[in-house]
Amino acid sequence: MWRRAATAALALGAGAGGAAIAYSDDPSATLKICAHLPPRLLRDAATAATIAFDYQYSLWGLEPGTPAWLSAKHDAHLRSANRLQELCFRNGGIYIKLGQHIAQLEYVVPEEYVQTMRASMLKRCPVSSYEQVCQVFGKDMGESPETVFAEFDPVPLASASLAQVHAARTHDGQKVAVKVQHDHLTDTSVIDIATVGLIVNTLHYIFPTFDYRWLVDEIRESAPKELDFLNEAKNSEKCVQNFRRFSPHIAESIYVPKVYWTLSSSRILTMEFMDAKEVTDVKGIKELGIRPVDVSNLVSKAFSEMIFKHGFVHCDPHAANMMIRPLPQDSRKTFGWRRPQLILLDHGLYKELDYATRISYASLWKALVFADEKSIKENSVKLGAGEDLHALFAGVLTMRPWKSVIDPAVDHLVLDGSSTDRSELQMYASLYFPQISELLRRLPRVILLMLKTNDCLRSVNHALVGGSSMESFVIIGRISSEAVLEAKRMNSRSILNKLMIWLEEILLEARFFSLKLLLCFMQLKKLLAC
Repeated sequence: MWRRAATAALALGAGAGGAAIAYSDDPSATLKICAHLPPRLLRDAATAATIAFDYQYSLWGLEPGTPAWLSAKHDAHLRSANRLQELCFRNGGIYIKLGQHIAQLEYVVPEEYVQTMRASMLKRCPVSSYEQVCQVFGKDMGESPETVFAEFDPVPLASASLAQVHAARTHDGQKVAVKVQHDHLTDTSVIDIATVGLIVNTLHYIFPTFDYRWLVDEIRESAPKELDFLNEAKNSEKCVQNFRRFSPHIAESIYVPKVYWTLSSSRILTMEFMDAKEVTDVKGIKELGIRPVDVSNLVSKAFSEMIFKHGFVHCDPHAANMMIRPLPQDSRKTFGWRRPQLILLDHGLYKELDYATRISYASLWKALVFADEKSIKENSVKLGAGEDLHALFAGVLTMRPWKSVIDPAVDHLVLDGSSTDRSELQMYASLYFPQISELLRRLPRVILLMLKTNDCLRSVNHALVGGSSMESFVIIGRISSEAVLEAKRMNSRSILNKLMIWLEEILLEARFFSLKLLLCFMQLKKLLAC
């Protein structure tokens, strides 16, 4: 097993290194990088082989499903997650991005991996030296940061897996945020993706039920786009245009920082500086005179509009990529609270849903909100889950067991964030791990990114309101229903069909009105109980 992993590592490394040198804009720099490839490959091979051996040895002779087997598997998961975390930090770059992907796939990958990565990957990112920042400016802009800008702070405000952000001031006095890519990432990414593939493929070869090759495929496709900051800038402008065109009723509540195109390149992105609170800074948000529940509702509205109506979705909405401030020039207040404006950052990772997928996904969420068992199955099958795994797909989307998904109770999808809820979900995830792996293999990659997006949003809502709120599901149900009705209108030709759609719309409005009444009643009851 060790020999097989090492041989694969050397063969893959030679090919990846050759490809990196051949396609690099700076072959000499890439050749220097590739000199460090052998130790990286040895680390990869050793980690993959150690993880595989740990699972085989730890579970040897134990009956699957027994307490001893579950305990041994938990311990093996934890040790392996720590090994993978250490590998990600030592190799950096794309490996950090892999760790962040895993951290955002709660209940899709084993809980031990998610919690280990979540505790570290968003906080311990690499920091480039100022000398390295100057090298990027020299190659891309032909000048130093001090020449390009009137002022440039050499100490970064924040650092992420692919870049870090510096405060600066333009020559006309505008304060800006300058995102600078870590040096040589474009070159090393080719090698890193290939070696990440080695680990995943090796583990899949030894454990056929461990099939996360889709994750490598996704990183292989998305990494070049995320590394092109001009592409990110274009995505940000398209996002704004979509809200103005398709969602004008909330367009003023969504803001994207202005891009300074003449001060940007494929590895440097200069944007308007934002003075706002991070979306999960509950204390700071309240100090601004904004209710956290209003922020939660706005986030739900914004992403529901993107997913069900725009079909162009920001797929990395973790807390660091969203900020909140009071809606500018707004004098309206609700019971003394100010209206929020959501600021979206980091537009590198977007996915487009084709028309059929978007409408099927909207139909599925509409069915989930209204506990429509027949429609849940029908649209799950359309999206690729199959008749045998439609219930599991619904459970992964909602984080609720099937009996709760089809429960007609108005709050059947609500998670209160309690330890009981969490324990139940962890039990299901562990019990159905092979079936979850098979489901992920079947689903289109764009839907897998929607799962990741759902998990990011769920985490943000949990921080804001202590779980998932019924109000957020009413919002999802309304916007998904509007998208489905609009699709029916577009395909309707006869007067009778149009009349039927009009009647369906009236019935839906009545249904949502009753839901709002129930919601108000539940909130009043909760208030009186305090």
